[in-house]
Amino acid sequence: MLLFNSLPRFNRWLVRAYARASQLHWRFVTLLGACHFSLSYLLLRTAEEQLIALDVFWYFYITTVTTVGYGDFSPTSASGRWIVTLFVMPGGIVLFTAVLAKLIQDVTDAWRRRMKGLKDFSRMAGHIVVVGWCAQRTERMVQLIRGDVSERRDIVLLAQLDENPLPDHIHFVRAPHLSASDAMQQAGVPQADFVIVLGQDDNESLTAALAVGAIYDGHLVAYFEQDSYAKLLRQHCPNAEAVVSLSVENLVRTAQDPGSAAVITQLLSNLEGQTQYQVRMPFGQAATTYGELFLRFKQRHDATLLGLTDQTGQVQLNPVSATPVVAGDALYFMAAKRLGSSDIDWS
Repeated sequence: MLLFNSLPRFNRWLVRAYARASQLHWRFVTLLGACHFSLSYLLLRTAEEQLIALDVFWYFYITTVTTVGYGDFSPTSASGRWIVTLFVMPGGIVLFTAVLAKLIQDVTDAWRRRMKGLKDFSRMAGHIVVVGWCAQRTERMVQLIRGDVSERRDIVLLAQLDENPLPDHIHFVRAPHLSASDAMQQAGVPQADFVIVLGQDDNESLTAALAVGAIYDGHLVAYFEQDSYAKLLRQHCPNAEAVVSLSVENLVRTAQDPGSAAVITQLLSNLEGQTQYQVRMPFGQAATTYGELFLRFKQRHDATLLGLTDQTGQVQLNPVSATPVVAGDALYFMAAKRLGSSDIDWS
């Protein structure tokens, strides 16, 4: 009866000891381990045990403290058995438990920090930052980004959420508001390959996009429902691209030309069928014409050129064949997969 009454108290002591062990610093645990290993070796050496060869003692020590105990090596003298029984085994088991508790605690903390948006990505580079969370729309955006298998990069979501909504697919940074500069630094915005801003409304998107533009000079894209907000962003951030909702335009185009909505959807989605991509003509390549490149893309890469953006920033869709194309021009094409500049035969 006394034994059963003492079990809850013993369990509480074990839980308390386990919690204390998980809070120890790794340097302290390492120091304790080194001291226990050294003292165990010296004590057995004093007892003139046959385990003092370092390669044998390492093996014996690890199998003993981890409670594996193969038994192929063991102390042979009475003093050696007392040393192992009273010092090596108890101290080793305590240290082994402390290491396990510390490892479990560190893994749990890392998982919690990742889920709660506390992890620091300020040293990450070449990734994609998505600012704002709009449930299904942002989830669809992530799906489309990840659908481009040739452009698999880390995605960091900066949003006003309590936990990571897509822990298997993206990283997460929790922000008090979308324009918080500390959160943007934590998400690695200055080193990102490109940043997408999609707030709950146009006001939130504009504020967040302006905050990004203040610390980031790369490729910034923001979505708006109204063109007036897009114009404001272009005025303050000339390098930013403002995308305005095309729902009305799609509605009218589909009414006038049935099937247009399906065509536009497939052009924009890389999850199935032919998709629109962009590539720049590399510097060092000789100037050519749009018609020449059109034939080259079709014959050698089974891709269809749609248009280009010249050095002045002017977009030309389906220009005449004689339109000159020079190094640095952006070419837009439709293909089954993305083609990089190194994949294309420019000669």
